[in-house]
Amino acid sequence: MKKKPIILAVMTVLVGLYVFFASPNLNPLYADGAFFWLVLISAYLLVATVTSFSISQFIDSNGRAVTNFDKSKLPQKWVLITLGILWAAFFLMQFIFTPLLFSRSYKNQMKDPVEKEFTAEVQPVDINQIPIVDKELAANLADKKLGEKPSLGSQVVLGEPTMQEVNGELVWVVPLQHSGFFKWLANIEGAAGYIKVSATNLKNVDYVDEYKIKIQPHSYFLHDLTRKVRFSGGLFAGITDYSFELDDTGKPHWVVTTYKNTLGFALPEATGVIIVDAQNGATQKYPIADVPTWVDRVQPEDFIVNQINNKGQYIHGVFNFSNKEKYKISPGTNIIYNQGRCYLFTGITSVGSDNSATGFYMVDMVTKEPILYRMSGATEEAGQRSAQGKVQDLGYMATAPLLLNVYDEPTYFMTLKDSARLIKKYAFVSVKDYSLVGVGDTMKEAQTDYFKVMKDSSDKPIFGKDTEKEQQLSLTGTIDRINFTISGEDTIYSFTLDSVPNKIFAVKLLVSNKLSLTQKGDSVSIKYYENAGNFIVTEFNNQTF
Repeated sequence: MKKKPIILAVMTVLVGLYVFFASPNLNPLYADGAFFWLVLISAYLLVATVTSFSISQFIDSNGRAVTNFDKSKLPQKWVLITLGILWAAFFLMQFIFTPLLFSRSYKNQMKDPVEKEFTAEVQPVDINQIPIVDKELAANLADKKLGEKPSLGSQVVLGEPTMQEVNGELVWVVPLQHSGFFKWLANIEGAAGYIKVSATNLKNVDYVDEYKIKIQPHSYFLHDLTRKVRFSGGLFAGITDYSFELDDTGKPHWVVTTYKNTLGFALPEATGVIIVDAQNGATQKYPIADVPTWVDRVQPEDFIVNQINNKGQYIHGVFNFSNKEKYKISPGTNIIYNQGRCYLFTGITSVGSDNSATGFYMVDMVTKEPILYRMSGATEEAGQRSAQGKVQDLGYMATAPLLLNVYDEPTYFMTLKDSARLIKKYAFVSVKDYSLVGVGDTMKEAQTDYFKVMKDSSDKPIFGKDTEKEQQLSLTGTIDRINFTISGEDTIYSFTLDSVPNKIFAVKLLVSNKLSLTQKGDSVSIKYYENAGNFIVTEFNNQTF
């Protein structure tokens, strides 16, 4: 009996250590929190019972040793019944709130989207913010930058890159983290800053060392991010999706999403964020409506993906064996920006194994407001394969595509990488006909090639209007500057006119044989298309001749 208090005290100490180091969710309204309490209650009752057994031995009249258990110390029936009910309720919660009984709740967790047609006015991505640097390349560029400082590279490792818009610039931000316990102990004030990689310019990589990153994932004691959040008011909260973000001054923070389950242990829904100052660990909790404007993401990507899939899967309930109107997201998602807002972008395709997309979802990563562009065409995966087929002799691999409005047509844009994961070419692929592909060494060359392919593919207008002429602009002027570059088999002339010096026009030599004889001061007339800041000439006449 004397051992019982000691054993229970030791158990209590071990539980306290577990709570501190593992930092679990202690809220029984969440599956992990309920499991923790059930295990703890069961363990205490079983230990208390085992230590209460009374065992005695004596020698009977035949000289044999007999062991006697005091059955009065065995667990009472109410204890076993209580434990049985608690565990049964836990497993029942795991299975009862399934789509079989609550398909409508699964379908309606993502609200019905605002449906829009893809027209000439639609541009899903800011054309000046097209990210050509993906997450993998951002990590490689940050690692290269870190390698320029050998003394620093031996002390820290790179964290996970996060894309965000900072003061109108689209960047990847990569925090530096301690490479081990002794490195943390030697630099307990924090790791030396972060690396900022431009998402639109391969050459723009900066190391920012004016901030110390003290709070980090997988760090030690109260410098660990999860532990810091839990012991700053988050022990009974659902938390997920840690992202490293900068405010408008460049100060680093960790943004942690809070969530609650809306159906038993199922259908998690984001409720806000806990923002942790990466330098000193100060925390502040915000509901979604009050999240600071510099925070780009509140909604976890996996939450949105699951909700879109559920909406498509249970569109007509569970027993839709004919798959009527079912849809799912196509492989691959993208984070894009439009007018300062962050969106998750993904195509949707009918349930099956075809290459056809039926539309595209854009979901606001803060408010979860969805937009659906209805259109038919190729999935992102089919577009990637088509772009790769264009350069199959080189063996380049396509990155996840972005949907752009190019010449009023829905178009996939992607980069093509070599085996070293370096960008070698750029590609544009028509969504409506993924056999139409434009490839070039620069974005402008790829766009020009795409224009030619689109124009040569059909006699029909490719600009979404009745005639091409309705989209063409005409201009006359005097050549101010002119030069040319050679790309593969193409010679591309660039020139400016004195009447519009801020516009740079691009035209291939095949458009007019007079281009090679044109010089500064010549009077010319042109027809061109303006798209996304590019001025592509389709007719050129040198009037000086």
